[in-house]
Amino acid sequence: MSLLMASVLTTVPISAVNLPEKSVILPENPVQQSTQDNLSQVVSPAEITPPEFVQPDITTSSAIKNKYENILRKSREKIQFISSPNLPELKDTQPITEVVQNQESTEEFDQSLHPPDSDNPMSQVTSVSQLQDVQPSDWAFGALQSLVERYGCIAGYPDGTYLGNRSISRYEFAAGLNACLEKINDAMPAVVTEQLALSEVERSRSAGYAYANNKINTVNNEDLISLQRLQGEFKAELQQLQQRVEVVEKQTSELQGNRFSTTTRLFGQAIFSVQGTNSPDVDLFPRDGVPERQGKTNLTFTSSVQLTLATSFTGRDLLLTGLSAGNFGSNASLLSTNMGRLGFESNTDNNLVVSDLSYRFLASNNLGIVAGTAGVNPINTFRGISPLEGSSDGAISLFGQRNPILSIGNGTGGIGFDWQISDRISLQGVYSAEIPSFPGDTKQGGLFGGRYTAGAQLSLAPTNNIDIGVHYLYSHSPDGLLGGGIGDSQLISPFANPTAFDTQAIGATVAWRINPNLHLGGWGGFTSSKPSNLSGSVETTNWMVFAAFPNLLRSGNLGGVLVGQPPKITSSTLPDGFNFPNFSDGGTAGGRSDTSIHVEVFYRAQLSDNIALTPGLFVIFNPDHNAANDALIVGTLRASFRF
Repeated sequence: MSLLMASVLTTVPISAVNLPEKSVILPENPVQQSTQDNLSQVVSPAEITPPEFVQPDITTSSAIKNKYENILRKSREKIQFISSPNLPELKDTQPITEVVQNQESTEEFDQSLHPPDSDNPMSQVTSVSQLQDVQPSDWAFGALQSLVERYGCIAGYPDGTYLGNRSISRYEFAAGLNACLEKINDAMPAVVTEQLALSEVERSRSAGYAYANNKINTVNNEDLISLQRLQGEFKAELQQLQQRVEVVEKQTSELQGNRFSTTTRLFGQAIFSVQGTNSPDVDLFPRDGVPERQGKTNLTFTSSVQLTLATSFTGRDLLLTGLSAGNFGSNASLLSTNMGRLGFESNTDNNLVVSDLSYRFLASNNLGIVAGTAGVNPINTFRGISPLEGSSDGAISLFGQRNPILSIGNGTGGIGFDWQISDRISLQGVYSAEIPSFPGDTKQGGLFGGRYTAGAQLSLAPTNNIDIGVHYLYSHSPDGLLGGGIGDSQLISPFANPTAFDTQAIGATVAWRINPNLHLGGWGGFTSSKPSNLSGSVETTNWMVFAAFPNLLRSGNLGGVLVGQPPKITSSTLPDGFNFPNFSDGGTAGGRSDTSIHVEVFYRAQLSDNIALTPGLFVIFNPDHNAANDALIVGTLRASFRF
C-alpha cells in the first residue's frame, strides 16, 4: 500500500485552485480497494489516505504585491548598492518592476483559466485554522502552521480534516516530502541558489527577486540547508520507489506481450478426493432373500482435471473447448449396484480426452443456438434449477446432482437452443446423439442412429424467489438401456436378447429460495418405454427433496440435506422371460416389490475464492430396491480447486 500511495502522491497534478474532491487513492483500483477493506476494520475509510501535498499557488493577491513593493522600496533607500561583476546593475528599478508586472499578468491569466472552487472549502488551505481537527494545543501545531501558511505545502482532506494521528510509512513520507520540495523549488527563482555564495550585502541587494517571486515568505539559508538534508536522508527511499515502479512496468509489459489470447480465456478445475464404502451383504439373485456375496471396495485416492478454453470472435458468441482427464472409476460393479456412484467420477485412465467442443452464438437478442460434436446434451443445454448441482461444489452423489431423466440417452453431440420468451419464461430444446461421429452401423451410432435423445425444458420464474423447470424427453435406445446411470436404468432381463426401446420421459424440478440462507426444492420424474418388436411397456419413477443452506457458518459455504428414491421400475408388462424386476425368477411381469431410499448430507467449506473442501456422506437403504441387501454407506472428502 505504501508504494501505491507514494506513486500517486508524487505524480498527481496539484493545483491549489483545483484540488480533487476525492481521495488521492482511487477506490476503483482493485489492489488498493482490497487493502482499504482490510484496514477499515481498524480505522475509518477517511483515515486510510494521507493528506495531499500541494503546490503553492502561483497567483498573488494585490495586497501582498503592494507589501513587497513597499519592502523593496525601503530596502533600496537603506542599502547602498555596489557594482559587482557577478550581479546585474540594480540601480535601475525596471527589472523588479517587470517582475511584478509579469506576476500580475500571470495572476490574471491563471485565474481566468481556473476559477475558484466555491464548492470545495479545502481547495486552497491558507491557514492552519481551516483544518478542523488541528488545535493550537496540539504538539505539532507550529510545524503544521509553518507548512501550511509559510510554504503552502500541505492540504487536508476534502471534509476539512487533517487526521494527524494516523501513521504513515517512510515511503509515504518520502513521497510527500519529495512533492513538497518540488513545489518549493518551483516557487523559488534560480537566483536564490546563487545567493548562498554571496556576501550578506549582496544577498540583501538581490533579495527583491525572492520577495517578488515567493508566495508568502522567503526561503532562507537555514531552510535550504534543512531541505537539502531531508532530500539526502530520504534519497534511498525515493530511489527504491522509482525502482519498484520500473519493475512493475516491466512485468506489466511482459504480461501484455505474452498473454495467451485477446479473445480466449482459460478456466480450470481440479478435484482430488478420498472415498470409501462399507462392505454390505448383497442378494445378487433376488429369489429367496438370501445374500450370495459381499460387496468390497478399497479406500481410494483419486483425481480429475478439467480445462476449458472459452473463445469469443464477435462478443456475441462462444467457442468452448473442454479437455479432461481422471482416474476415478465407478464402484458399481464391486457393489452390484450403481446407487453408490459419486457425482464427480471421471475415468479416462489419466488420458486427455475432449469433453466439450461446442459453439454458441446469438441468433437474435433473445435466442441462442448451440451446436457441437461434444458437450451438447440436455444437462448442458437446459438451464439448471437445483442449487445443489455441480460436480466440484454441489452434492457429492450422482443422484443428488439433478433429475435423472435429464441424463437418459448419454448424449454428447448435437444441436440445441435457448429462447428467452419473456422476463419469467424461457424454453430450451436439444437433439443429442451418443456417438454422432460413428460412421459404421446405423443401429449403433451416427447422428440419427444408435442412442439419441430429443427434448425440451420450459423454465419458469413465477416469482423472484421460485424457479421451476418442466422437462420432456424422447430417447431411442438400441439395447434396452436408458443410459441414466442411476437406479433401474436397464429395461429388459439380462437373460433375454437385447431389443430397442423408445422412451418418453416427463418430470419437473422446483427450487424455492425462502431467504438467502435457506433454499428448499425437489424433483420428480416418470418414464415410459416401449420395445420396438415386443408387446408391453416398462415404467419408472424417481423423486428427491432437498434443503440447501448457503453461507452456513461462513459466507460462501454450503450445506445440503437430500432424501429421495432413485429410479425404480414400478411396472413391467413385457412378455414372460423379458421383464427385468423378476429376471432371476422367470422374468415374469411386475414391478419392484421393495424401494431404495437415498439419504445424503454434505458440507462445502469455501476456504478461499478458488479452494473448497467438502466432506459428505450418503446412505442407501435397501440398495438395488431389494430389502435383502444391507444398507450401503458411502463417505468422501472432496477437495476442489478452480482457476
